[in-house]
Amino acid sequence: MTAPRPLGRLVSLSHVHDPATTPLYPGDPEFRTDIVATIANDGYHLRYIQQGEHTGTHWGAPIHFHTDGLAADELDLDDLLLPAVKIDLRQRCANDRDYAISVDDLRHWETEHGRIPDGAAVLAWTGWDAKWGTPEFIGSGESTGHQPGFAVETVEWLLRTGRLGRRGALGTDTFGPDVGTDDTYAVSKLLYGERRISLECLANLAQLPVSGAWVLVGGALYRGGSGSPATIFGILPR
Repeated sequence: MTAPRPLGRLVSLSHVHDPATTPLYPGDPEFRTDIVATIANDGYHLRYIQQGEHTGTHWGAPIHFHTDGLAADELDLDDLLLPAVKIDLRQRCANDRDYAISVDDLRHWETEHGRIPDGAAVLAWTGWDAKWGTPEFIGSGESTGHQPGFAVETVEWLLRTGRLGRRGALGTDTFGPDVGTDDTYAVSKLLYGERRISLECLANLAQLPVSGAWVLVGGALYRGGSGSPATIFGILPR
């Protein structure tokens, strides 16, 4: 007899971590794998993985931008399990790599789907997940470094109205929640300054419903860590 599943169906919201296909944020350390042992020579297979804490699909902790912020190992487990809403902005972002997600975008979503629950992970589906492994993820020529993100006033609204609750997250299928042209990282600093986390380089957002699902954030809890490469699960409603 098969035991009943305690949760709804799981979907992976993470890209496979692979040095051959994983885009690196400009200035991040090299991502490489080295073979340490082989079954033929040693009786077991083992590799040495070298990558930054924010390589590939990953999550970020408040200490990433604030010296007095909480590190990965200092957050509560409840910070890593959140109700999720998906905001589909693919059409707008396809026409504007610098698109800033507005309060009106979220209000329009709420008109159709109801209020964003308190303490939510607000996930922006920009269409960047389809660019993974191609030069278009980072951009080329004049578009290099340009990516959509949240406007600062939008994050202020989410925090002020309680939609990010005491714990919550911003998520995106791009390198991060900031518009790519903002080299001050104003959105990230605001988010982390309020003890929230970010989920970045998400994948498979087409499999996630617009509401009703949860996200579970996995990954190593490095002591003093600014985050971690992650397997992020979407838990679909029954």
